[in-house]
Amino acid sequence: MTTTDRLSPLDSSFLHLENEFAHMHIGSTSIFEGPPPPFEDVRALVESKLIDIPRYRQVVRFVPMDLGRPVWADDRHFNLEFHVRHTALPLPGGREELRRLVARIMSQQLDRSRPLWEMWVVEGLEDGHWALISKVHHAMVDGVSGAELLSTVLDISPDATIAKAAEWAPRSSPSNIELATDAVAQLVKSPYEQVRALRAAGRVPRQAIEQLKEVGAGLSSLAGILSATPESTLNGPIGPHRRYVWTSISVDDIKTVRAALGGTFNDVVLATITRGFRSLLRARDESTDRVVRTLVPVSVRPRNDGEVAAGDGTMANKVSAMFAELPVMLDDPGEALAAVSEQMADLKESKQAVAGEALTSMADFAPPMLLALGERVAARAAQRNVNTVTTNVPGPQLPLYSLGRRMLEIFPFVPLAGQVRVGVAMFSYYGTVYFGITGDYDTCEDIGVLSDGIEAGMEDLLHLARAAS
Repeated sequence: MTTTDRLSPLDSSFLHLENEFAHMHIGSTSIFEGPPPPFEDVRALVESKLIDIPRYRQVVRFVPMDLGRPVWADDRHFNLEFHVRHTALPLPGGREELRRLVARIMSQQLDRSRPLWEMWVVEGLEDGHWALISKVHHAMVDGVSGAELLSTVLDISPDATIAKAAEWAPRSSPSNIELATDAVAQLVKSPYEQVRALRAAGRVPRQAIEQLKEVGAGLSSLAGILSATPESTLNGPIGPHRRYVWTSISVDDIKTVRAALGGTFNDVVLATITRGFRSLLRARDESTDRVVRTLVPVSVRPRNDGEVAAGDGTMANKVSAMFAELPVMLDDPGEALAAVSEQMADLKESKQAVAGEALTSMADFAPPMLLALGERVAARAAQRNVNTVTTNVPGPQLPLYSLGRRMLEIFPFVPLAGQVRVGVAMFSYYGTVYFGITGDYDTCEDIGVLSDGIEAGMEDLLHLARAAS
C-alpha cells in the first residue's frame, strides 16, 4: 500500500457526507450527432482508456473503526459490463424524456462495493441523436479533473481509432488487519511529518508569514457566512429523488455584455443566475428583499496563462470555496451585474478560497475517527447559512468526437446535500455555456422557472449592452 492509495481529507469527506438522501456523485449528459455507434464499440473504447484512469478499476476500502482515511484498492471482481450500460428513450425521444431519464439515474446512489462510476449510452433521441450519461463519485474527481476525464474518453478528431485494451492484473487487496495496522503506523508518523513541514516553512519565514496573512484575511471573511439567511423554500430537508432541467447561453453573448457593461465572464454568468433565483422566489410568492447566498467552488489547481484552472494529471479533488451573495433584491439587470462584479472582486481580495483550502488541509491534523464523525454530523445538521451552490467549469473550446460522432452539447450535473434543495452547474464547450440545474424532487417541481429566468436574465443584459454600444 502506498500513500497515493489513501484518500485525501477532502476526497474522503465526500464519502462521509453521503447518506440515503444526499448522493455525492457529479456527472454530465453529452448529446452527439447520429447515428448511434454500436454499443460494443463504446464499451471497447472505454476499456481501451482504463489504463489511463486506474481509479475506474478500484474500490473504496474503509479502515476498521475509522482509524485512518479510506484507501483505494484494485477491484479483483471488476466487470466493465456493470459500469457501461445501454438504454433507450421512450417516444418521442425529446429533451423532456432525456431529462427525466437523467434525473432517475442520478437519483440512485452508486454501489460502494464496486468502482464508483457509471456510463449510460442512450439511444432513441429525436433527430437520430444519441447521448452519453456520465456519473462519477465526487470522491474520485472534482470538476476540473472531471474535464480531464472527459478528454480521455473523447477525441479531438473524428478519425480516431479504438486502441487495443492493455492487459490488467489487479493488485492484491489489503485485509482489514493490514488496513488497521497501516492506519496506526500513519498516525504514529503523522506528528513527525507535521513538525517537519512546520520546520521547513520556518526556513522561509517571510513566505510563511505572507501565507498566514492570506489565510487570516480569508478566515475573517468566511466568518460572515455563519449568520443565517432568511427562511426560504430554497432550504430544508431533501428526499432521495431529483428533478433536472437545463439551458444554455452563448459565449459570444457573454462577451458582448462584458465589453459594454464591464465585469468578468463569471460575473455575467452569476448575474444571469441572480435573475433566475429572483424569478423563482417571486413565482413562489417569497420576498426578494434579501440575498441568495451561494457556495461557489473554486479550483486551487495551478493556473495556465489564461488564469484558468488547469489539470495536473491527477484525479484527486483540489477545490476550495467562496461564498457569494446574489443580489436578488435588484430588479435592474445592470445594477445586479455591477453588484455581483464588485462583490466578487472583494471576495477574491479577501482570500476566502485560500482560507477554505487551509481549513481543508488542517483536516490532516485531525484524528481520522473524529474527522469522519464530524463530517457525518455536519451533513445532518440544520443549515440556513447557504441557500444554493453554483459551480462553473471551463471546458474545451474545440469540437470533440466519440467514435467519429461530434459532441453537440454537454449539460453538467451537481449533487444536493444537507439542506440545499437547488444547485446550478455550468460547463463551457465550443462557444456555449451549458447549465444543468438539479432540484429536490418533492419540493422543486418548479425549477424550470429558474432555467427560464437565467435565459431572461441574459436577454435583459444583452438589451442593455446593445443600448449602451
